[in-house]
Amino acid sequence: MLPSTPYPSPGPGYWGPVTSTINWCEEDYYATIYSAEIVNTITNLMFVFLAWKGIASCIRYGHAHVFLVGFVSYLVIGTGSMLFHSTLIYPMQLLDELAMIYLECILAYAVFAHRKSPLARILIGISISAMAIFITLYYHYLQDPVFHQNMFALITAVVVFRSMWIMEHILNPTRRGSVGKINTAEQKRRDERDSHILKNMWRLNYIGLSYVAIAFAIWNLDNIYCGKIRRWRREVGLPWGILLEGHGWWHILTGIAAYNNITWSIWLRYCRDGKQDLVELDWPSTFTSMPVVVRAKSQEKGL
Repeated sequence: MLPSTPYPSPGPGYWGPVTSTINWCEEDYYATIYSAEIVNTITNLMFVFLAWKGIASCIRYGHAHVFLVGFVSYLVIGTGSMLFHSTLIYPMQLLDELAMIYLECILAYAVFAHRKSPLARILIGISISAMAIFITLYYHYLQDPVFHQNMFALITAVVVFRSMWIMEHILNPTRRGSVGKINTAEQKRRDERDSHILKNMWRLNYIGLSYVAIAFAIWNLDNIYCGKIRRWRREVGLPWGILLEGHGWWHILTGIAAYNNITWSIWLRYCRDGKQDLVELDWPSTFTSMPVVVRAKSQEKGL
């Protein structure tokens, strides 16, 4: 048997009674009176770390401002989720969940408004803002987490599938058609370059989608078998029971997937502008490092 410490008994918390409309499988206030769900709180540090990594990348390499705003929204998700899981009070739940909606709205604007006329960008911005306001007000009225989850999944799916369509039609040599009057050697170079970019973009997507699928499976198992999982955690004790905190794994896996999604959006923006040669993806290891869109080695003097 591995050495372990018995789980303390749950007790009253500093933040008072639970007012959130949803509670998770982690027992409340067993570790400290100041954090209702300590593991679910700490695992949000993945969001905070990756948000600062993304913000630093946007500032250092001069990526489009919309993605800097996106990473700030991503940071708000992580911070809001930490506050929500620490307190389990309704206002912090809204901060966590609505920030998720707003991030996807920002990415939707980045995808649909790019390369449009000023008037079209304004209209798209107004439409997306109106949608975000409607979701905010209607969710506050319903107070039904399923509505939030469905809206988040719908907006995310629209953004991802639209981005995939754009990616294939501007980078796949068999789909994009003619790229202008260029010689055969240059055409071959561009085809090879874009095929390589497309391959790595799909790798980025496959990893992100796989993490989301695993996280979703864990989410459901955590909800369905919560009673059994709580008994197992108490049987194995601390710290090993932490590994059975399913919602904590949700934070880690979806945090990585969301970061990958924003990084992909940044790279795709350069490709849409025909600036593939200016940047490259720095991703030394698929599972032990995080991807960053950086200045291409051939363009080190500036984008």
